[in-house]
Amino acid sequence: MKIAIVHDWLVTYAGAEKVLEQMLNCFPEADLFSLVDFLPEGQRHFIQNKPVATTFIQNLPLARTHFRKYLPLMPRAIERLDLSGYDVVLSSSHSIAKGVVTRKDQPHICYIHTPMRYAWFFRNQYLQEYNYGRGMKRFFLDAVLNRLRTWDKNNSGRVNSFIANSDFVAERVRQCYGRDAETIYPPVDTGSFELVEKKEDFYLAAGRMVPYKKTRLIVETFANFPDKKLVVIGDGPEYELVRKIATRNVNVMGYQPFEVLRDHMQRANAFIFAAEEDFGITPVEAQACGTPVIAFGKGGALETISGGQVSSPTGVFFGEQTEASLRQAIEDFESLSISPYDCQQNAIQFSIQNFRESFTQHVNTILNQFNFN
Repeated sequence: MKIAIVHDWLVTYAGAEKVLEQMLNCFPEADLFSLVDFLPEGQRHFIQNKPVATTFIQNLPLARTHFRKYLPLMPRAIERLDLSGYDVVLSSSHSIAKGVVTRKDQPHICYIHTPMRYAWFFRNQYLQEYNYGRGMKRFFLDAVLNRLRTWDKNNSGRVNSFIANSDFVAERVRQCYGRDAETIYPPVDTGSFELVEKKEDFYLAAGRMVPYKKTRLIVETFANFPDKKLVVIGDGPEYELVRKIATRNVNVMGYQPFEVLRDHMQRANAFIFAAEEDFGITPVEAQACGTPVIAFGKGGALETISGGQVSSPTGVFFGEQTEASLRQAIEDFESLSISPYDCQQNAIQFSIQNFRESFTQHVNTILNQFNFN
């Protein structure tokens, strides 16, 4: 069989790319397609140094640094990819990739990280993040996003089978597309984290500093908790703001290599996760270290963390993205005794091996329905 794998865009190695990496490990003979490919040479190992077939956006002016500004052209670009010579199409999509054109006899299996966030769910947040919150730019982008949402819903019929990265996303698929999706959790490299039972007297927050991650909320909460220490790792648009509001008990380290992040995860008293994520890899990584998680109780976190009311908890949830709610959760956490071993065991179910087995089995099931041998 000739297999094509389509990914939204290749510019970095993050959560969606970790899924793509394992899709390629499941089907190493596949050819790879993407809207654009601007991966640095040092990061091409995860795509097995494969050549990537891209769209016309690859060659447009300033595409390397501003390809997202070509959003209105992306549907046309992805639909112009020629996949007619392939028996099977697999897509990894949080935006555009699922919209590729396929034949009726050509099974298309989509691993969906989420329906397009900026078209369906977080429009205001995304427009404000890119300074398009008002004026004519806002008017123009509202029109573009309305058209994108219509296109996104209409092309969902091209997909024969959806795989969601969480039950939370599967419900979104039902709401947006009227389609069912099987949940296969993303691969987390749990084996790269060592169980450390003796924890130190600090809390950890880590991730890209964008508004929806609520890093500012975490730092402001600890500003009113002067007897507790917080370490913050990561960078992003809100980095300078977070650094300015940090008090003496908050250490904002900025971007750090993986080894530094892992070391802090293994030693932290607890990991704090205040975002509403579709899945959320970092809370699973923290648990793989034996580190409990204090998380906002919505989204994928409800599926990856066992809350404090169960027999073997791995963390504590807070119900609102407010200082008072997070502060109460920290106090609740400190009244519990959470086993590092229970945290590690909970994380193992999200391993790379489990993903590969489940993903390959699902693909083979769909191919059998198309009478592929």
